[in-house]
Formats: sequence, structure tokens, C-alpha cells
Amino acid sequence: MAKVFFIGAGPGDPELITVKGQRLVKEADVIIYAGSLVPRQVIECHKEGAEVYNSASMNLDEVIEVTVKAINDGKMVARVHTGDPAIYGAHREQMDILASHNIEFEVIPGVSSFLASAAAIKKEFTLPDVSQTVICTRMEGRTPVPELEKLELLASHKTSMAIFLSVQMIDKVVSQLLSHYELDTPVAVIQRATWEDQKIVMGTLENIAEKVEEANITKTAQILVGRFMGDEYSKSKLYDKHFTHEYREGIK
Repeated sequence: MAKVFFIGAGPGDPELITVKGQRLVKEADVIIYAGSLVPRQVIECHKEGAEVYNSASMNLDEVIEVTVKAINDGKMVARVHTGDPAIYGAHREQMDILASHNIEFEVIPGVSSFLASAAAIKKEFTLPDVSQTVICTRMEGRTPVPELEKLELLASHKTSMAIFLSVQMIDKVVSQLLSHYELDTPVAVIQRATWEDQKIVMGTLENIAEKVEEANITKTAQILVGRFMGDEYSKSKLYDKHFTHEYREGIK
């Protein structure tokens, strides 16, 4: 099948790729994987003779060149991205180029690192009477953010927040969050969530920067912020024995 599959490999644990994603990796003739963030174990199930490329050392033109050649040769391509490709995955630009070549492609979602990080600390982003919204964002660095998406503006919502690609600027992150969040707001920093060398640092906006520095965390980490990490919340109505819904009659 001459087709390209963009596959979310998950956050790191090789078992967190989807069943479908793993099957397609096994079937692929050509595999291009983000080797700086996707462990080699994720693709070691490939069939004998499959061509494997590590995109960490490739630019966009080189990735497209390998992909187009494979399709022209009638081969199936697995383009393996870390986490879920729809979040900071840079796969839209690849898809648009493939579309211009009339090349068929499909996206297989994966487990994002912000979800893996919540699992690592055993917390839920959306708690009744605490937060019903999750903001996924990043600090402005070499890649700018739109003016209305500056971190200090997003912080005004005081909701659950997952901050990507920003731990190297933890002091600035804290400074901008403090424009609206309180000093005692819980913060968790999870480096390489689900990897064997996963590292977790828990604190508050008052002390998290110091703790991150002490732990020597400088990259590949999620910053989670919000009261969802606290212990005060209301129970869900979904499982309330007095609550009636389509599948259950509540106790009067």
C-alpha cells in the first residue's frame, strides 16, 4: 500500500503506542522516526528489510524526499512522531506538502506527554468545582506565540495548565504565572514521563524554580500547574447514586 501514516508513538514507554500504530510500524516498508524523542524500542518491531531513518538529523526537505521516493516506489511509509503528532508535532507542514503531491496519508493519534504526566503524578486535570478546562501551551522562545496567547494572559483563567517546551525558562514561567495564580498554587514538573529515567518534582509557584534547578531538569519536561493537584474537590455527578441519567435511575 503506497500510503503515509503519521503515527503518534506516545510519550516514551514503548507499550504506550496504540495497537494500530504498532501494527502499522510492523507493516511499513519505510520508517522515519523522531529519534531524539521516540525510543528505538518503539520501532524495533519492524519487518526485516524495512528502511529506517532517524529524522533527528534530517531537515524537512530530506524527510519529504525520502517519503516521496518511497511512495513513488509503491512503498508504505510510517512517519513516527513523539506523543500525539497534533500537539507540537510539526506534521501539518508535512501533510500539506504530501497533499500537493497527491500522496495519500492518514494520522494515527497517540498519548500526549501532558496526559502521561498527569498519569505519572496520579492526578486528574478536570475536577468538579476546581477546574473543567485544560490549557496546553508553551512559553515564547525561538518560536513566538500569538499576542493573545502570552502565558500571563492565559494564566488569568487560573485553570489547569500543561506547559510544554519551557522548563529551561522556569523562572520566567513562574514570573508570568504569578500575575494571576497564588504563590501556593501546586506545580509539578515531570521530565521524560513514562521513560525509565522519569523524574518528578512537586512544589508550588513559590519554590518550584529552585527545586527544578536542584534536580537539574533543563529539557524534555512538562510543567503542570493548578489546584487540580490539591485535595479539595466535589465528586462527579456521573456516579452519584442520587443522579439520574440515560443509563441509570437515581435513588430518590
